[in-house]
Amino acid sequence: MTDEPRREPTEEEIRAAFEEQMKRITVRDVLLQTAITLINVAARRLGLTGEEDAKDLNEAHTAIEAVRALTPLLPEEEQQAVKEPLSQLQMRYAQEAKGEAPAPGTPDPAPEKPDTPRPTSDTQDAEREKARSKIWTPPGT
Repeated sequence: MTDEPRREPTEEEIRAAFEEQMKRITVRDVLLQTAITLINVAARRLGLTGEEDAKDLNEAHTAIEAVRALTPLLPEEEQQAVKEPLSQLQMRYAQEAKGEAPAPGTPDPAPEKPDTPRPTSDTQDAEREKARSKIWTPPGT
């Protein structure tokens, strides 16, 4: 090790390093990194990091939708890696949007009001279909 002070790179050196990096990067790399970043942003905006002041359901929804749009562009193995956290975020978003407070790791069912009549089977089926249309699920599940 030398005791010489470290000098800052020149603008030309920075530009050359950037150009070298751009030669090696692939669209696949950028897509995957973007999806991972969006998953992390969505988790933060859903309050999963413990920072309640960072909660923002609109931002979480936008991040989730962006990951959904990017996922089909990824290679199959990376799609599989993204689908599980995406699914978890979608479930948490649905709970938060309904105003439920799920326990860590387990979704809590919404409490029923005692004076509310229980829905009929047809009503339940219609409500389930409506919920499914709003939540993305991987094909074949």
